[in-house]
Amino acid sequence: MISGVKGQFVGVKTADCVPILLVDSRNRAVAAVHAGWRGTLLGVARGAAVALRSAYGTLPADLHVAIGPAIGFCCYEVGEEVAGQFRSVFPERDDLNGPARLDLPEANRRQLVELGVPAEKIFQAGLCTRCNADEFFSYRREGGGAGRMLSAVGLR
Repeated sequence: MISGVKGQFVGVKTADCVPILLVDSRNRAVAAVHAGWRGTLLGVARGAAVALRSAYGTLPADLHVAIGPAIGFCCYEVGEEVAGQFRSVFPERDDLNGPARLDLPEANRRQLVELGVPAEKIFQAGLCTRCNADEFFSYRREGGGAGRMLSAVGLR
């Protein structure tokens, strides 16, 4: 979701997936992205940045990004059918041919940096939703009945 309307907020609900908020303060536009493993592979964060450029003239260098709490590398183990699809995202890893742990927030950060967003303008919460049961909902921990968290951004 993207917006350039003053007073309007865009947001996403998550319970382990990665919430990503993008802000272009120069052109006054925002975006909210929900990135699970499929969306991460499809480059949804990159796609939001491209949509902001198309709609508002946003340049990657003008973006400030917040990557919110999500399931961390410590808790996110996937099977070989998913792990293998991340070889191009994590070329330094040689363990992606079987069950492996993934770092989805880092995968999204790398994609944004590759697009041209300055690394120093990307904030990562670094909080694992599964580990921090007192603070966050987690689909992996609680199952289908897990609550959801809302991450939102807007313009004033």
